Amino acid sequence: MKYTDNAINIITAKTYKGIGRAWINKMLKGNENVETIVSLLNSNSKQEDVITIDDFEFDKKQIINQIEKFQESCDGLVAIGDRDFPKYRGNVKESERPIFLFYKGDINLLDIEHSCITVIGLLNPDEKIEIREQKIVSEIIKKDVIIVSGLAFGCDSIAHKQALNGGKTIAILPSPLNNIMPAKNKSLAFEIVEEGGLLITEYYDEHKSAMDLSSRYKDRDRLQALFCDAIILAASYAQDTAERWKMFGQKLDSGARLAMGFAKDYNIPRAVMYDKKLDVDNPMFDLNRQLIAEQKDITILTQKSLEELISKVKSKNEINNKKDAFQPGLFG
Repeated sequence: MKYTDNAINIITAKTYKGIGRAWINKMLKGNENVETIVSLLNSNSKQEDVITIDDFEFDKKQIINQIEKFQESCDGLVAIGDRDFPKYRGNVKESERPIFLFYKGDINLLDIEHSCITVIGLLNPDEKIEIREQKIVSEIIKKDVIIVSGLAFGCDSIAHKQALNGGKTIAILPSPLNNIMPAKNKSLAFEIVEEGGLLITEYYDEHKSAMDLSSRYKDRDRLQALFCDAIILAASYAQDTAERWKMFGQKLDSGARLAMGFAKDYNIPRAVMYDKKLDVDNPMFDLNRQLIAEQKDITILTQKSLEELISKVKSKNEINNKKDAFQPGLFG
């Protein structure tokens, strides 16, 4: 398992009381020495006792022992300050910017130079939705754009599986890599890696409660938004679908709503799969209809608008890559 001393320092710092992503993104750039980190922690953390360098080094060893237990399921760990740590897209506030990632597969797929589109949706799409989503993903991978999704059942799985037909895909998990969730998609996760794709997660330990797990799913949804150049909603119920359609006793609302919300906050281009004639009476498109009504900048996918969306994503990345490639010298 590959990791730097810097990455272990970042994880260790986060274990102290009152230290979260916002604090670390604000106070640390990565590759600070232990003395500097400990000094900052003592100035800013909510610890009752002073943290010593020996305390920090002891806690580091505990972290190393913990993560090395699942090194067979994990290729590496990257953190802010590491050369391979990927850049997020969009305007993301400090509390939501990732600070470390565990990965299995090709971490370079998350490089800003690659074009990525997230495709998400509900857990139980009907056959017509599946066929339409497959066509969309097929068009995307033809242009060498990477598909991002969350490895959930339904629309996520459809996106990953279709991307494997000649393309690359990234799965973002709410669980550690040694405990793939959902367990029934473990073989799909292995296939993604075997075909040159990538699995990532922010977690190296098991969830402690139902509330903790729910929070981890929300964090997964956030990563789906900040690691893509555009996001597509295939289909999803809305929060009020059960009441509207008298479909009680079912959990209909999905993380797709959260991911689309994060994308809006980050100014990531958003698109929905929707045909007014075909989908008007289908509750599986309630969220799609709601987003179209509320947000005028949503793209409704057609053959033409999909081509335009892919073209914008590709051209934006080409411009950014040219900017990154131009490093003026002393007389530039």
